Amino acid sequence: MRRDSIFYKLFQQYPSVLFQLLANPPKNADVYRFDSVAVKEPKFEIDGVFLPPENDIPGTVYFCEVQFQKDEQLYERVFAESHLYFYRNSSRFSDWQAVIIYPSRNREQSKIYPHRGLLTSEQVHRIYLDELGDIRQLPVWVGLMVLTTLGESQAPEAARYLLTKSSQELSSSSSQVIIEMVTTIMMYRFEKLSLREVQAMLGISLEKSRAYQEIKQEAREEGRQEGRQEGRQEGRQEGLQEGLQEGLQQATLNLVIRLLTKRFGELPADAHDSISVLPLPVLVSLSEALLDFTSLHDLQVWLDQVR
Repeated sequence: MRRDSIFYKLFQQYPSVLFQLLANPPKNADVYRFDSVAVKEPKFEIDGVFLPPENDIPGTVYFCEVQFQKDEQLYERVFAESHLYFYRNSSRFSDWQAVIIYPSRNREQSKIYPHRGLLTSEQVHRIYLDELGDIRQLPVWVGLMVLTTLGESQAPEAARYLLTKSSQELSSSSSQVIIEMVTTIMMYRFEKLSLREVQAMLGISLEKSRAYQEIKQEAREEGRQEGRQEGRQEGRQEGLQEGLQEGLQQATLNLVIRLLTKRFGELPADAHDSISVLPLPVLVSLSEALLDFTSLHDLQVWLDQVR
């Protein structure tokens, strides 16, 4: 399950959810914005940075790391990145805080003694989602985080509860975001089930979700265009089906290239050419795998493995 993209979207839509996890959040938590920044020399990619408003200078910058896989050098990397970024931007901020979110304590790295001073300080906050309590007692946005940790036996009921609660307590726009994120989580969790089966499980129509409609509409439009051209030669129905497949392939390729370029800059020509010839199922796999890449080297290793 790819959780990085889920948390990234959650923080984008509702940045102040991070501060609902903390005992002493900043007073202006609701005006923080979420961003991803690059620290150069050496280059670090910090996925979660919460920046205070520009009129609150100097303010406190919050670094966030969501860690669902065990990483025995996580704290070395997090503290190196955050300290270097704070050093480069010390004139903008008066203080820094770090929040590390784990699904449970057993995912934390084993060697913590060298970092005991920071880990027990008021600047570093370790959050264990399975210790936050009953999802029904949590704010909806925090409940979304906990939902990513639940097993298949607990997730359906919890998901339905969050959908109901969001419709009762949130605005229509915020409720729609909750629907989008809950359905994304459940599609990842129950990937062996069909769309109809997940739809019945949640008691909603996933086909009405914005994400589903956008993908379907993009594929339909590109498929129509390709289908018309192919249809003249091989028959309308066959051409439309083939055009739809090619349209999906091109749309997925464009998405992958945009995401990689945004993260690492202009791609080398050989990498671009290698990606361009990948079949659709492999492109879909790459669109998920790239969320874990930290450099172009990771991309090259992945492509070599595919070959």
